[in-house]
Amino acid sequence: MKIIDENVIVPNAFIAIVISRFNTFINKHLLYATIDTLQRVGMVQEKNITICWVPGSYEIASVIQLLIQKNVYDGIIAIGSIIKGETSHFKYLSQEVCSQISNLSVKNNIPISFSILTTDNIEQAIERSGIKVVNKGTEAAITLLEMINIFKSIKLLHTKNKKGS
Repeated sequence: MKIIDENVIVPNAFIAIVISRFNTFINKHLLYATIDTLQRVGMVQEKNITICWVPGSYEIASVIQLLIQKNVYDGIIAIGSIIKGETSHFKYLSQEVCSQISNLSVKNNIPISFSILTTDNIEQAIERSGIKVVNKGTEAAITLLEMINIFKSIKLLHTKNKKGS
């Protein structure tokens, strides 16, 4: 039996963060918590973190695709906030962004952590960005760190099995 159960320490990992400028007053709190967690918990070196600012959440996926093509990053974090307004735009934008990012991760075999808030109102966004209690940027960073190690373990396991047979 082989069990893969990884930790969150990846000091040599290269990580990209793609963050939306739209709703910056929310997103910057997610970003600060993400960076703090990557460095203090994951031991990721500052020089190994790349931050890409984009206009809005919809643009995040296309930049992630370009970053993946560079074949440099071990993982990527998407940061943004989509807050419900008066129209159904929120619903379609949220679904599309989530779908695009998920597809990029699966298609390219790279961990992408999702820290794009989709909230009904500004109060929920403030709460989830850590201004009150919980910070979804911290959660996204911890998830990414563990997933990077899981991906590495699976790749090594596969390599060892090929050589051993």
